[in-house]
Amino acid sequence: MSSESESQTDKSKKYDRQLRLWGERGQAALETASVCLINATAAGTETLKNLVLPGIGSFAIVDGEKVTKASIGNNFFLHDDWLGKSRAECATALLLELNGDVKGNYVDETAERMLQNRPEFFKSFSCVIATNLSEKTLLNLGDILWGYQIPLVVVRAYGMIGYIRLVFAEHPVVESHPESAHPDLRLDRPFPEFVQYVDSLDLTSMTKQEHGHTPFLVLLLKYLNRYKESHDGNLPKTYKEKGVLKELIKTGILLNENGDPEDEENFDEAVKNVNSCLVPTRVPEEVESVFADPACCNLTHQSSTFWILARAVKDFVANEGEGALPLRGSIPDMTADSKRYIKLQQIYQAKAMEHATCVKERVYRLLDEMGKPRDSIADEDVKLFCKNAHFLRVIRCRSLGEEYARETAKSQDIDMHLGDEDSDLVFYVVLRAADRFQSQENRYPGETVEDVDSDKRMLKETTASFVKEMGINSAIKTECIDEMCRYGGCELHAVAAFLGGVAAQEVIKIVTHQFVPFNNTFVYNAIRGTSLTIEL
Repeated sequence: MSSESESQTDKSKKYDRQLRLWGERGQAALETASVCLINATAAGTETLKNLVLPGIGSFAIVDGEKVTKASIGNNFFLHDDWLGKSRAECATALLLELNGDVKGNYVDETAERMLQNRPEFFKSFSCVIATNLSEKTLLNLGDILWGYQIPLVVVRAYGMIGYIRLVFAEHPVVESHPESAHPDLRLDRPFPEFVQYVDSLDLTSMTKQEHGHTPFLVLLLKYLNRYKESHDGNLPKTYKEKGVLKELIKTGILLNENGDPEDEENFDEAVKNVNSCLVPTRVPEEVESVFADPACCNLTHQSSTFWILARAVKDFVANEGEGALPLRGSIPDMTADSKRYIKLQQIYQAKAMEHATCVKERVYRLLDEMGKPRDSIADEDVKLFCKNAHFLRVIRCRSLGEEYARETAKSQDIDMHLGDEDSDLVFYVVLRAADRFQSQENRYPGETVEDVDSDKRMLKETTASFVKEMGINSAIKTECIDEMCRYGGCELHAVAAFLGGVAAQEVIKIVTHQFVPFNNTFVYNAIRGTSLTIEL
C-alpha cells in the first residue's frame, strides 16, 4: 500500500463518524475552509474547538486582549501560566494541539483597529465568527463582510443566556439531507423501462421461492394496474381507496396446504408502502420558489454554479421532464432476491442518468450563451444536483443593519412573541439593551459590584428607551432586566460550551453547503433549558 493510500485510510478512520454525516465531498469542503474567530472568549474558543476537531482547513484568531484571571476562570483553553500574555496566541497554541491536520495563526490586535486599518484582512475567509463585540463594532463588521459576501456568525454567551445570529445575503443548499423524504419511484407515472420490466415478470408462473422474493415495487405496480382497470384508470387517492388497493394486494399472497396465507414479507412490504410510494410526482413548493427566483430566471455572467444548474433543471422540468424533476435513481431496501433487486436498481439508475444527461446538455447551452467554458461545471456537480433536485433550498438572511435600524426592524414580530410571557425572545431585547448600556457606560450592567441597584435602575431606563425607539410596545419583565445585571456580562463555561456546539454546527453547514442553516437568530435560555429560533 502506498503512503498516500495509507494516509487516506488513516484519515477515513479518524473522521469516520463525520464522513457518515456529510461524506467525502463535505469533508473536502471543510478541509479547504478557512475560519476567522474574533475574540478568544469561552464561547469563541468552544466554537473553534468544534471546528478544529473535525478538521477545518485553517483558522485565525483576532484578539487584542490579554489573559486575565477572569478569562482563565471560564475558558478551558487558557491557564495560569499565561496570565498577562496575548489571549489570541495562547488560545491558538492549545487549539492547534487538538488536531495536527489543522493550521492556525493569530493577530494580537483588536477587531476595531483591524476594521479601521486592514478591513480587507477578513476578505480571505470562508466564514467569520464574532464574539463579544460592541454594537458599533459589530455593525461595522457586518457591513464590511456583507459587502465582501463573507458569512458572519455572531456568538454570545451572557450569563445564563446564549445568542447566535447568522448573517449572509444568500446561501444555496444542494445536499439538504431532509430527515424524512418519500422515495422517488414514479408509480403514478411509471417510465417505459420500468413498465416493461414489471410486465416481463409473471407471478403465476413463479416458484414459491421466487414469488416470495419478488420486489415489492413490482407487486405495487402490478396490483396498481389491476386497481386502475376497475376504477376507470384512476389512481387511489383517499384513505378508503388506498385501503381497497391494500386488500387487492393481499389477494396475491400464496396459500398453504391448509388454505392459510403464506408468510410472504414482500407482500407485507407492498401493503405497508402503499401510502409512502403513491405520493403524487410533483415539484415541491420550496423548489418551485427556487425556480421562480429572479436569480434563476435572469442569469448573468456573474451567476453562480447553483443558479445555472437550477435554471437547467427548471428548463428540463418544462420540457423533457414533462412537469417532473430528474429522477433520483435510488430505490428503498426490500425483501427480494439479489438478481431482480439489482436489475430494478439498474433500471432506476439508468433512467436517472438519462435525465442527468438531458440536464447536462441544457447546462452546456446556458454556458455557451453566457460565454463560459463548458468545463466550468463538472459532470459530477450536475449528477449531484439532479439527485438532490427535490430538496434544493436557498436561505437569505437579513443584514444586521436591517435588523438594528428602526425603519426595518421586525418590531411587530417581536411584539407578537413577547405577547407570550414565557417567550425567550425577551432576553434578546434585554441583551440589546445591555449592549446599549455598555456603549454608554463602557462597561456592562452589574460588571462592578459596588452599586448593582443603581445599574438595575439605569438598565431599566435604557431598556425603556430602547423598546420605545424600536417601536416595541410590549412590557419587559423587571426580573429579566435584573438577570442581566446579575450576570455583569460574564460568560459561564457550560453555556459557552453549548453555544459553541450549536455555532460550530451552523458554520459547518455554511462551509460545506450541506444541511439547512437556521434563519437567522437563535436565543438560548439556560435557566429553563429552552431555546427559540426566529427571523429578525
